[in-house]
Amino acid sequence: MKQTHETKPKHKECTVELKDVNLIYNNKKKNIHVLKDIELKLYNDDFVCVLGPSGCGKTSLLNVIAGYNNDISGNVFIDAKPHTKPNPDVGVVFQQPNLFPWLSVEKNIEFGLKMQNRGRDERKKICEKYIQLVGLESFEKLLPHQLSGGMKQRAAIARTLATDSKVVLLDEPFSALDALTRESMQKHIRKIWEDANKCFFFITHDVEEALLLANRIIIMNSNPGRIVSDFINPLQQLEDTSFESIRASADFIKLRASLIELIQGVGMEVAS
Repeated sequence: MKQTHETKPKHKECTVELKDVNLIYNNKKKNIHVLKDIELKLYNDDFVCVLGPSGCGKTSLLNVIAGYNNDISGNVFIDAKPHTKPNPDVGVVFQQPNLFPWLSVEKNIEFGLKMQNRGRDERKKICEKYIQLVGLESFEKLLPHQLSGGMKQRAAIARTLATDSKVVLLDEPFSALDALTRESMQKHIRKIWEDANKCFFFITHDVEEALLLANRIIIMNSNPGRIVSDFINPLQQLEDTSFESIRASADFIKLRASLIELIQGVGMEVAS
């Protein structure tokens, strides 16, 4: 399963590139090698899901791409330009929605646009577009405490998308949701990605979630954190990519079992 993602059709563009990235934390007793020798390219139409055991560096990798962590060696590029700090080209959706509780849905979505000094009419037009995209019509005037968990997360996704980021980073955004809401949100996020035409980089512990959502899957190992597998998800090449058809595929059962075995094997290797 150790396939590469270097061969891409010419019409696809590299949005994010990491070259020889290492992250080492120093403390009084020893150095902790969090990420080692990361080489990664993310393309403009990728939906990448990252899997791996706890502590393998998934969130650390996301933070590096977001520009939150400067304690690295190596280089990070966005559209071939050095990327060393947070900027509007990279949007982040966290596990918790982190909406401003005193602002309505539409005001939360407009917040980043206001920081970009967009005019009132432009903000309104963009806000309407993304409220429709995430399916929150008729809820735009509500405050966060009046929304369900899934609706809050959709509002947070809309707020991130509204600033027109080139890449959207999602750190286990559905982990706090119940099973039914999570399934609904998975379908929403897949449709949002298809309509938004942006690169999504999605961290999850759920193998099934990765197989349903991603057109590309990355597996990480730990001690130190590194990428051990990077492959195109064959289930997204099926004629019918609905969740129901993917789950009914014999390849889904086989690939799910293979990935679980790989991740568990990674965990056993770390523990030994």
